[in-house]
Amino acid sequence: MAAGGVDSNAVPQSKKGAVVISNIHTDIVCTSFTDKLMLIITQYQKLGTVMYVFNEAEISGMQQPLFNTKVLIGKDEPVTHVYARNIALKLHQLGNTKPLLLTLALKDDTPEMLKAILESITQCKVW
Repeated sequence: MAAGGVDSNAVPQSKKGAVVISNIHTDIVCTSFTDKLMLIITQYQKLGTVMYVFNEAEISGMQQPLFNTKVLIGKDEPVTHVYARNIALKLHQLGNTKPLLLTLALKDDTPEMLKAILESITQCKVW
């Protein structure tokens, strides 16, 4: 316990940054809570679509990651699920084992944008 009775492990760790991808300003915020990781990726300065992503393989004992995605708020479109699974896989490869609360608000949802986002989130390691 830290001074004042606050468990320092319970305090969320957070990193934020901004990158310009294809001439579009993109804000990225990553916060690690004790039970999940929250990642905000926005080109509108709004949360956008909110998704819950978890590794179903850990529950069933499988070796390879298998990410289940669920839209909680916002547009439920196939491309959003593709982005979510790829982002979750990248975070998994970087060592994250927590479920992901992901928000996406993108002007451009091309494969090139996804690739650039995946490169950008490597700087966001807070777990």
